[in-house]
Amino acid sequence: MLLTDTHTHLYYETDPEKLDILMQRCLDNQVERLFLPNVDIASIAKIDAMVQKYPDHCFAMAGLHPCDVKEDYELVLDEICESIVGREIYAIGEIGIDLHWDKTTLDIQKIAFSEQIKWAKDLNLPIVIHCREAFDEIFEVLEKERDAKLRGILHCFTGNVEQAKQAIDLGFYLGIGGVVTYKKAGLDEVLKEIPLANLVLETDSPYLAPVPFRGKPNESSYLIHIAEKLADIYHTDIEEIAAVTTANSKIIFNI
Repeated sequence: MLLTDTHTHLYYETDPEKLDILMQRCLDNQVERLFLPNVDIASIAKIDAMVQKYPDHCFAMAGLHPCDVKEDYELVLDEICESIVGREIYAIGEIGIDLHWDKTTLDIQKIAFSEQIKWAKDLNLPIVIHCREAFDEIFEVLEKERDAKLRGILHCFTGNVEQAKQAIDLGFYLGIGGVVTYKKAGLDEVLKEIPLANLVLETDSPYLAPVPFRGKPNESSYLIHIAEKLADIYHTDIEEIAAVTTANSKIIFNI
């Protein structure tokens, strides 16, 4: 069995010994592929260090998180874009729109989102989208950008059936994380209408830990609990969940 965490910030752990322990727990749970979303300039070096330390298991992304889109976003985007040269990058992410914390930056969030979609198309890479309280705004941008090169993952999907189908129609897989294990979230009911073939797994560690660790720091080894929940939803075994979602991740990231 081979599990793939398509979205983890495990690199936030800066203690080398603790990071080794976290990685060993991943391998013990057969979580052997970790994709690392970038959020700002400071995270570039952290991601590179983790990829260098665990080259068989960790894969880098590049992008500016929407919550980090501030007045100086153009300069920040330039620096992140320049950092891509000479590095192995497997996606542009995480990028998108977040209206939970600050609605006043919506206009520049849209501009930054569109600019980074252009990078992805130019580099023939997928995008990994962060969407919080912004489905309409995200879809507005994506519909304008719709073409054969637009593809990727709608990370931490928590929408309804209609939104799921719209994302899939646009060329995206749905990233399913710990929220699917929360009883009142309703995501399990949504997924009953969505084929497993359209899904990938993620933890978004250290956030959104699945049951039975809800409320505690998340880690990539907990991906197995998300896979177990999907096995229940799709009336199959965890090996099938791992096989299908890892195969999907290989299609997306081309590795």
